[in-house]
Amino acid sequence: MLGSCFAENIGELLIKNKFDLNLNPFGILYNPKSISQALAFLCENKKFSDEDIFEYKGSYHSFWHHGAFSNTDKNKCLTNINNSIQKAAEDLRQADILFVTFGTAFVFLNKDNNTVVGNCHKLPASFFDRQRLDVNSIIKDWEILINTLQSINPKLQIILTVSPIRHMKDGAHENQLSKSTLLLAIDNLKKSHNQVDYFPSYEIVLDELRDYRFYNEDMIHPNSTAINYIWKRFSETYIKEDTYPIIEEWNKIYLALNHRPINIESDEYKLFLRQTLLKLKAFNHKYPYICCNREISDLETRLS
Repeated sequence: MLGSCFAENIGELLIKNKFDLNLNPFGILYNPKSISQALAFLCENKKFSDEDIFEYKGSYHSFWHHGAFSNTDKNKCLTNINNSIQKAAEDLRQADILFVTFGTAFVFLNKDNNTVVGNCHKLPASFFDRQRLDVNSIIKDWEILINTLQSINPKLQIILTVSPIRHMKDGAHENQLSKSTLLLAIDNLKKSHNQVDYFPSYEIVLDELRDYRFYNEDMIHPNSTAINYIWKRFSETYIKEDTYPIIEEWNKIYLALNHRPINIESDEYKLFLRQTLLKLKAFNHKYPYICCNREISDLETRLS
């Protein structure tokens, strides 16, 4: 999964429900060009070097990565970036589904080399030019990318969506033009490629969740009620019926794993941990394709 905050929201719910998922290996990205560039890097399994990062105010950054990858230590910055790319490049070649969320059609171009950046890292605005991508440029860019993706993973299905989060800093009208650009580009790609599907998260929020009780205090970001509603619609669309009992089984274990007692040294709590560990191992034996190694290790550590 790659893209904006909405990809993070759905991705975290999928991870919570034990789906095998690589979430935003470049960090949060908002525009189609930055996302396609990130995927191109994964296709070529690019290795970042000193020339690909820069120093600003004591930290090292990458224009293609979220600030979560920035670090005061240059080597740590590069190591984190390259480890993430290597893992994601491997995952992309094995994945069944690529889920991408476009947030905005607006991009920032680095004046030094006229390339679109994924993150400005709070550099002076004078370093960049800002413009809105047009429909045809997005289509052309993604046509090339989709063909490349198909060459490295022929079975890959692609789900595209537009984030329902409005970019009101652009103004209400500019935000609508931006979202419309993304919707038109996706519609064209969907019609041209059988492996491309569209999930209408933007329409669900704007048409089905029109009331402001579905938003956070900023009146822009959907709240947990809205996210859960979208998750329900997403699940009904893409998750098979026979998966729900497995999710229900896992959620009982998940709640137990996240239980925090008053006294961690009590015999009662240790008995609770042992019982949870037995249930977890039984679940893992029943569904060996669901990785539970981290949870089993965590429970064994707590017990020791």
